[in-house]
Amino acid sequence: MMPHAHPQPRRCLPRRAPATVAAAAALIMGAALTACSSTSTAATGVAPPSVAADGTVRLTGAGSTFDAPFFDLAFPTYEQQHPGVAISYAAVGSSAGITAFTAGQADFGASDVPASPTDLASARGGAAVQVPVDLGAVVVAYNLPLPGGPSRLRLTGPVIARIFLGQITYWNDPAITALNPHVDIPRWPITVVHRSDGSGTTYIFSNYLSAVSPAWATQVGTGRSLHWPTGYGADGNPGVAAAISRISFAIGYIERSYAKGPALAYAAIANQAGNYTIPTTQAIAADAAARPAITAASFSIVNEPGPASYPICGYSWVIVSVRQPSQATGQTLASLLSWLTGAGQAYAATLGYVPLPPAIQQLATTTLQQLTGPDGTPLTS
Repeated sequence: MMPHAHPQPRRCLPRRAPATVAAAAALIMGAALTACSSTSTAATGVAPPSVAADGTVRLTGAGSTFDAPFFDLAFPTYEQQHPGVAISYAAVGSSAGITAFTAGQADFGASDVPASPTDLASARGGAAVQVPVDLGAVVVAYNLPLPGGPSRLRLTGPVIARIFLGQITYWNDPAITALNPHVDIPRWPITVVHRSDGSGTTYIFSNYLSAVSPAWATQVGTGRSLHWPTGYGADGNPGVAAAISRISFAIGYIERSYAKGPALAYAAIANQAGNYTIPTTQAIAADAAARPAITAASFSIVNEPGPASYPICGYSWVIVSVRQPSQATGQTLASLLSWLTGAGQAYAATLGYVPLPPAIQQLATTTLQQLTGPDGTPLTS
């Protein structure tokens, strides 16, 4: 059976966000300044405080598409509960979000991997801290019209690495069929879909592959942006999910909440114990529980031990300036993040994320206690 001919996947992002960092920064800056009064912040170099004439405090953020489903639900809820607060978020990918934040174009950035000291060295707002905001999983999704109807495939980390290295090119390769004796897989060509933008989801996925495949670690490695050996690129988790849905015989990686299309299924993946697991709430929590203490400098939780652990998990982070340029916006931002990492976790749970474990919620609280207003006054108690 011959594959369908398909062009390069059309790139798409939620909210029609731009694919380039420069365009993202322009969009964010424009949104921040529209209908807002401003005061000069030449001393800090960050965007002017966003306080509208009616007193509404406007916060702008940019970054992770991994976080976007959670933010899309949580931020409007917070606005309803707190009249006078307006939050805009551009889901442009982790790397673009870090760049927008460090350029002073956003009040906060969001990334599925903490920004490095090098990333933050030139931040126009000065010293920054990173706050864990959600816990989720990356799935290996595929589009296979299998004979007899849908069936969940089993995959191992080394086999996934070989697929994304371009070494396994057909679905009925013996390495795949040996793991799935219960499935009749015809000789279909594999089309790999990966992220084309700088992505924290890519970091988590490649971090996992580096942990389980020496060949991947040597040839490709771990990062937000990679030199991919094979495949098509798409922007954002939505773009990758759309491409997998559209391209027969495709495979790619996406945050779990994006695997909802009727054509998408995702694999059960062997963990350290050799058990095939899917990213249930319990399996993600089990992986995180194996490493209860993390920091922004030591954060990886992929491939943790345990019989029930799902092996491709990670925390996502929000980046904020320690010294806020405005008391009003700083207080509002600190209050938002305190709620997001506390009561707001209930909204994450409805979308397939896992509520932050108590120790990580405490890490978030302790981190937010470092925030101050422009005169050094703490913003949280």
